[in-house]
Amino acid sequence: METPPRQLILSLFGLYARSAGNWLSVRALIALMTELDVDSAAVRSSVSRLKKRGVLEAQRRDGQAGYVLAPSAVELLEAGDLRIWARPRATAEDGWLVVVFSVPESERAKRHALRSLLTRLGFGTASSGVWIAPGTVYDETFAALERAGLAAYTEFFRGDYLGSGDVAARMREWWDLDELAGLYAQFCHTYRSVRWKEEPAEGDGAAAFATYMPMLTAWRRLPYLDPGLPLAYLPKDWPGIEAAQLFAELDGRLRPAALAHAGLVIQERVPSG
Repeated sequence: METPPRQLILSLFGLYARSAGNWLSVRALIALMTELDVDSAAVRSSVSRLKKRGVLEAQRRDGQAGYVLAPSAVELLEAGDLRIWARPRATAEDGWLVVVFSVPESERAKRHALRSLLTRLGFGTASSGVWIAPGTVYDETFAALERAGLAAYTEFFRGDYLGSGDVAARMREWWDLDELAGLYAQFCHTYRSVRWKEEPAEGDGAAAFATYMPMLTAWRRLPYLDPGLPLAYLPKDWPGIEAAQLFAELDGRLRPAALAHAGLVIQERVPSG
C-alpha cells in the first residue's frame, strides 16, 4: 500500500527536524522525499495541506526557505514517541479505563472533537457515549484531553469488567479486531521480506533510509489503533506480536544508518558562507 506523502513528511520532521532546531529547508525536504520516490510537486502539495491544517509553518533561516513544526504538532509527536517505540502491552490485571463525557448542545463541536480524540487514542466503544481502553492509558489520555482543553467535559473510571459475557467476545464488539489483525498482517507481509540480517554496511545508508522511512510511517498508526490490548483476550497467534517484533528488529538495525544518511543530505543543502 502506497504511503501518503504527507505522512512521510511528518515522519521526516519527527525524526530529523525536532533534534536539529525543529527546521528543515525546502531543499533538504525535497531531496529527502525524492529519495523516497516522491516528486517535488507532490511534496509542495502535501506541505500546503499541512500548512492549512496548522501542522507546519513557513520559516526562513539564513535566507533559506524552510518549515518548522507548529508547537501543537511538536507536542503530538513527542506524546507519540512512547507509543511508537515503547508502547506497553496491557495485561488482564491492568483492568479497563472507561471515559464518559457530557457536552452542552451549544458546544457540539467539542463533542465531535472528543470523539475524534478518543478514537485517535485507540479507544473502543462499549455503548453509545461510553469509551473503553486498557487501564494503562490513563495518563496519556488525560494529558491529551488537557492539551485539547477537553478534560473538563469528561469523567474517568477504572476497574474490572463484571458483565456476564466473555471479555474476548465483548472486545470484538468494542474494537474491529478483524480489521486490526489485517493491518498487522499486511505490515508483516510487506516488511518481513526486507528483514536485514545485520546492520547496514557503510555505503548502504541510502538504501537503509529508503526502507526505514516507509516502514516507520506504516508502523506509526498501528500503536494508536491498538492501545496495547491484553493478549489474554485476543485470538491465538495474534499478528500484532510478530509485527511488533519485526518493527523493533528493523528499527534497531536501520534507524542509525538512516539517521546518518539523512543528516548528510540535510547538511549538503545548508548554504555555505
